[in-house]
Amino acid sequence: MSLFNELYHPISDDICAKASAIRLLICDVDGVFSDGRIYLGNNGEELKAFHTRDGFGIKALRQAGIEVAIITGRNSAIVQQRMTSLTVPYIYQGQENKLGAFAELQQQLQLKPEHIAYIGDDLADWTVMQHCGLAVAVNDAHPYLIKHAHFVTSIAGGHGAVRELADLLLISQNKFGLFDGSSS
Repeated sequence: MSLFNELYHPISDDICAKASAIRLLICDVDGVFSDGRIYLGNNGEELKAFHTRDGFGIKALRQAGIEVAIITGRNSAIVQQRMTSLTVPYIYQGQENKLGAFAELQQQLQLKPEHIAYIGDDLADWTVMQHCGLAVAVNDAHPYLIKHAHFVTSIAGGHGAVRELADLLLISQNKFGLFDGSSS
């Protein structure tokens, strides 16, 4: 894990072991893929900014055989478009109770909790995070999540935090640097 330590910050052997077992990464969207702000135009249009580094990380995970899903409380055509462009196969929007979508994913993919990671930024994410083998909070998450997560990214949500986690998973599984595609 010396590569991860060089790129980001030192991590424990326990976190490395947890990361090496992950087969599914579940992500929240607002505050994780974006900085949490929602821009609304005068005609009702909604805008969000997504970081291309996160896109590269998601595509690298998929190519490495790690599944990716999103579970978000809001419904947004922008999220559907972005996740589809990143080839994310499991997109759950409008999930006020995220645990139901989590249970469906776990059953469909036949995964034990220790094979699932979740990255979130606020209390609505905790209901799922506490059932995962690797619970991750972004650097600027709610203090409760930061206190209880297994791992906290050094990067804030919307600024490459998903990529940092992707790098952790790929490095811990000896799959880092194998992807040569684009971030879309």
